[in-house]
This record gives sequence, structure tokens and C-alpha cells, in this order.
Amino acid sequence: MPDGVDPCRPEIRRLLTGSGRFTDDTAPAEALQVAFLRSPWAHALIRALDPAAARARPGVVAVLTAEDLAADGIGPLPALARPPGVGPIEPPRTAIARDRVRHVGEILAMVVAESPARAIDGLEAIHVELEPLPAVLEAGAALEPGAPRLHESVPGNLALDWRQGDPAAVEEAFARAHRVVRVRERFARIAAAYLEPRAAWAEHDAERGVTTLVLASQGVHVQHRLLCTALGWSPASLRVITEDVGGGFGPKFPVYPEPLLVAWAARRLRRAVRWPASRSEHFLADAQARDLDAELALAVDADGRFLALSLDAAAGLGAWLSTFAAIVPTTGTSRVIGGLYRIPRIALRVRLAYTNTAPVDAFRGAGKPEALFLLERAVDEAATALGLDPAELRRRNLLAARDFPWTTPLGHSYERFDAPGLLDRARLLTDRAGVPARRALATRRGRLLGFGLACHLHPSGALPGEHARLELREDGSFEAWTGTQSQGQGHARVFARVIAELLDQPPARIEVRQGDTAVLPSGPGTGGSSSMVVSGNSLRRAANALRTLLLAEASALLEADSADLRLVPGAIEIVGTDRRIDLADLARHAAASGRVLRVAQPQEDPAETWSAAVTAAEVEVDPETGLVRVTRMATVLDVGRVIDPMGAEGQVQGGIAAGLGQALLEQIVYEPASGQLLTGSFLDYAIVRASAMPPLAIDWWCTPSERNPLGVKGLGELPTNGAPVAVANAVYDALRPLRVRHLPLPLTPERVWRAIRAARSGPDTPPE
Repeated sequence: MPDGVDPCRPEIRRLLTGSGRFTDDTAPAEALQVAFLRSPWAHALIRALDPAAARARPGVVAVLTAEDLAADGIGPLPALARPPGVGPIEPPRTAIARDRVRHVGEILAMVVAESPARAIDGLEAIHVELEPLPAVLEAGAALEPGAPRLHESVPGNLALDWRQGDPAAVEEAFARAHRVVRVRERFARIAAAYLEPRAAWAEHDAERGVTTLVLASQGVHVQHRLLCTALGWSPASLRVITEDVGGGFGPKFPVYPEPLLVAWAARRLRRAVRWPASRSEHFLADAQARDLDAELALAVDADGRFLALSLDAAAGLGAWLSTFAAIVPTTGTSRVIGGLYRIPRIALRVRLAYTNTAPVDAFRGAGKPEALFLLERAVDEAATALGLDPAELRRRNLLAARDFPWTTPLGHSYERFDAPGLLDRARLLTDRAGVPARRALATRRGRLLGFGLACHLHPSGALPGEHARLELREDGSFEAWTGTQSQGQGHARVFARVIAELLDQPPARIEVRQGDTAVLPSGPGTGGSSSMVVSGNSLRRAANALRTLLLAEASALLEADSADLRLVPGAIEIVGTDRRIDLADLARHAAASGRVLRVAQPQEDPAETWSAAVTAAEVEVDPETGLVRVTRMATVLDVGRVIDPMGAEGQVQGGIAAGLGQALLEQIVYEPASGQLLTGSFLDYAIVRASAMPPLAIDWWCTPSERNPLGVKGLGELPTNGAPVAVANAVYDALRPLRVRHLPLPLTPERVWRAIRAARSGPDTPPE
């Protein structure tokens, strides 16, 4: 690390010293408090809802219902993203349920009061009568004939039957294949479980006719665009701000009913209004993830060459179509389903179904962890069927240098990467050669040891709408604005480094700001591991443009040609002389003539980048308890140029932790008959703790991207795409002597223990 570089990111120092500005911290002290009456039923008709008694309670300022929304002309919340082809059927989603509720936690009414306690009193005074209806909780069941119907406009609960590829060519390949292996998995729903639950507050400036909404989000411009559409307000009349955010991972990107209602109430009441979500509301109402039931078939020839692949999946959307939900199991799957392999024929069918559960949306990986889990499990199963080492089967099919440029059968153009090199390095870092000795030692201790691999990748960068801004301030420092939104990734540090490198200035003199629709006209927000690819490169172009502008300004003042000038820390000087002008003086001189030394850099056409990795895991399984302990892990990643190694390592650690949670612990559980949420707190929903993290070897295999000037590729979601299946393959390897063929996810101790017990009892013993 260079001398003088603070190893602690500036924003982390600010947060650790108590100077953070999270949404609820910034709300006006006099703001009214909001509480939402939420449905206790998964599916019910609203027979009566009378707010009169609640409105009469002391301290209650307003009780707002669906009728009030309709009277003010507030429309439904629209979704945003659509897969190629015909889009899904999208029933209108009102922010407050009108005639029927369709999931536990759906909003029935909104109470605005002088204090949180008064707001709760108001909730309890609302008279509501609900008539329960049959509920359906899983996509497969929702698509069965006779299943309870959620929306009149959606026959059979089928929002979309989406297909890609050439099924006839795949079937022909299957017919001549030596073996066709099939893997079926049911991916449990999971929660984001971020540190900071969602929050929002709003106030209305009647004189200017502008409502300001402050919320925890992953991008203010997406919120602004969709909220204006639903509210029916002009873009100029709504300002959206996001400051510090305590974790996002995807589910703070969608547009939810609560911020819309907060903004609407603030304008309607002409008072500041605030809503901080409780942790219970997070589990009830925030977008959940995964919820996929899928079967993947992989055809191989007698030499172990992959011939074709097919995927048939049913994905649960929840009760409503959320902002990005439609593209998660469709294009999210399509982009990575071929993995790092030469697979000449692929066909997909994905059905999207509405269910009586909270809506789903993008979460770390957004469809890729599920797709790659199925693929990498199928590769291991094929290796077993052919009597090959799983690494050897992979090696025979991995894309090699001679295969590039490579375009998948579904039309996705990969960047160059060294897949065989990644595989060899991952095996070396986990000492694959030492597995037999460690397995023997584990056996003597009564443990089962297994080793697993996962080859995985992630696309990033194809997010439009970025608009970077950079200016020299009158004190000689710089202010940069970008349309992304950090939620703990350290954007300020890494973006400042990019700018500083081009302006030859200390990074500490560059303030990076995000999250205000009044400053930037557009921005993509943060998602898809694309911030560095999109905003890093836009800020780089802005820095180049500002450099040219500053040198031109100094050229006139110093009476020297721009070619003879250079930027140095805090000044511009004539090369080879002692003549110079301080940057502060340069900015003040421009200000005196009414000018600001500022450049704006709209985004160029975004280019998609592809990062790749191989992850290896070793586990020990206790057959007496079913406990799985990950004892060692390594991941070798090609993410292009690594600008901030410390931040990048943190991203890998976080991504691995998320993957371990999906593999071993995390699942949202609804009671099957009633649809009641059983995992409504951290007493019931398990996440990975620091003590469960294994020793982790991280190695960077950097092939700079040729698709952007910085040479960067996406990182944040790449580890999560591979970690779950690397661990699962290791568990299956450990249990192979017992001939355990299938384990439902997550691989909890109880499930593993039951599978071991059933295997030891013999094939005729039914599972408990």
C-alpha cells in the first residue's frame, strides 16, 4: 500500500465513529409516525374495514385506506424489467389492498400519528373483517389444475411461460447420448437479512410544490421513475434522496408500497411523515428471493463430452410482480446456464407463477446461483455415472483459449478467461491431493469428509442511464456525483481512486456523492455487480474531461500552452519551472466570472462484461448429528483489473457467506395450510455467523476486460454464484459411501441426519 494511503475507507471511519446518516437518523424530529395494518391471512376477501374508531383515538392524525388512494388518483405500482419476448401478465398492484389480500403482511390501512405508540393504538382500533380463502404457496402447486386463483386476469396463476433455445436439437442430442443425467432441486425462499431494515420519510414544500422523499434504496432514479408513474406526479414535483444504506443485496432496489404511501401522506397532510420498518416487517413484506423448482438434464457422450442441456423450471413470483422479478429466473438463468463449458445445444422453459407469499425480486446473484447449482450438480452426477473424477470431467469440457470468442447457444457473448487455469489453481489452494489423507484422519474421528468444486461466472455492466458529474470546488477539492448507490461496498473509496489517478490528486481531496435526483438527471442505481463497470468508467471519462478543462483554464492564466502544463497535488504547474497556480485559485477565478469548473458525463452505451471463477470446498459431516462444517475453501476469480484489493476481498468474503447461508441454513418457511410465516425473526431464520466461516483462500486471476477502459469486471455476486454448489458437492462427496442420492436444500443438520439414518437403515426404510 502506498505511503500516506489510509487503509480504513473514509466512509467506514465516518460510520464507525457514529457519523452515519441512515434514513431514519435524518428524519425531522417533529415528523409524524406511520404504522401499517397488515393482513394476518395469506388469502382473504376484505368484507369490511372501518377506520372511524381509529381516527378518533388521541394522537391519531389520519387513517388512510385504499378508498383514499383511489380518491386521490394514485395508481398501481408498476414493475420495470421484462425478459425478451412477450412479457408476463401483470395484475395492478395497489399500495393498499382494496378488495382482497394475497399474502400475509399485505397492507390493509395506514395510520399516521404523533408517536409510534399512538400509531399502534390506531392500528388496534381499526375494525376489519376478512373472509379467509384457500392459499397456494409454491409455484408448482399454483400451476396445478384447480389451484386457488389469485388474480382474475391470470388464468391458472401462470404469469408467463418463457422459452429459449432449440428443444428439437436438444432432444436429438439426448437421443444419441451415452448418458443423460437429471438433477432436480427445490430452492427455498431466502431473506436479505440486511443490517438496516427499510425506512422512509417525506416532507412537502407547498410553496415550491415539491415533495422530498428520503429512503433506504439501491438507486434513487429507479424509485423516482416508478413512483412518479404510480403517484401520477410530474418528475419535477418529487425529489428522492438516499444517503447511507446499511446493506441492500438486491431487495432495496425494488419499489415498494410503503415509500409511495409515505410520500403521498406527506403531501396530503402537509406534514413530515416517517416510517422505520421493524425486523418483523422485513420478514413479512420485503422482497424475498430464489423460490425455484427446477429440473436440469445434461447429455454426455461416452468420452464425457457435453452434448446438450435442458432446463424445465417453475418460479414463484409471490402475490405480485415486483420491479425486477420477471428477469431473475428467465434472463438471469439464460445468461449463465452453460457455465464455463462448451455445451453446443441448450433449451430452457421457465414458468412464472403467482403464489400467496411475499413478492420475490433480485437478490445477490439474481437467478445465477440457482442455475449454476443445477449445472454443477449435474456435472458431478455425470462424473459419477461415467466413473470419472469430477475435476477431469470438467477439464474435458471447459472452454479453452482456442474456443474464444465464445457465444453460447442462447446468444450470450463471453469475454476471454482461462477456465482450466482457474480450476487448477483452486485445486492447488485447497490441497486436493491431500484429500485422501485428510479423509482417513476424519474417518478415525468418526467424521465423513468430502471435497466439492464449482465453476461459475457472472455478467455485469449492461445497466443504462448513468450520468456522472465532476467539479472543482473553490477550496481546491473535488466533488463527484454518480448515479449508483453504495450500501456498504465502499464506492467512495474506489471511485475516488479512479478519479485521483487521472487528475494526479490525493484521493482524500475527492468527495464522492450519490443518491439525489435533484442533482443528477438519471442513474442506474447499484445492481448486477455493475457499479465499477458502469460508474467507474463514467467517472473516468468525466475525470479526463475535467482534466482537459482545468488545463485550458490554467493555460490562459499562466499564459502557457496546455501541452506544457501538468496537474500536481493541489495545483497546475508549468513543467520545468516554478510557475504554478493553485487549484483553489483557479476555481475562485472562474467563480468570479460566474462559472463553475464542472463537467457532466452521460454514459456511453454500456458493454457487458463477464467474470469467471472456480470455487473449491472441503467439508466434514458428523454422521451422529448431521452437522456440516466447512473446513477449508478457496476461490480463484477472474474479475479483470482489481482497483481496491482490500474492498474486493471483503466482497468475496461477503459473497461466500451468503452462499454458505443458502447451502446450509437459510429458508423462509410458510405454514402449508394457512400460509402463515413461521420464520418471522432471527429466532427462527438462521444466517451464517462469523464463527462458521471457514479458512478462505482468495486468489485473483486478472484478465483485464477489453470492453471498458478501466479493464474491470463485476465481482460482488460472483462468489455467491459458486459457493452454494461447491459446498453441496462436497457434502454429496462425503456421503457417497452411504449412497445418499438427494438432499433437500438447505442442508440443515436435521436433513443430513435423516438422510444418513435412512441410508444406514436400508433402501426399504421410508424417510422420517
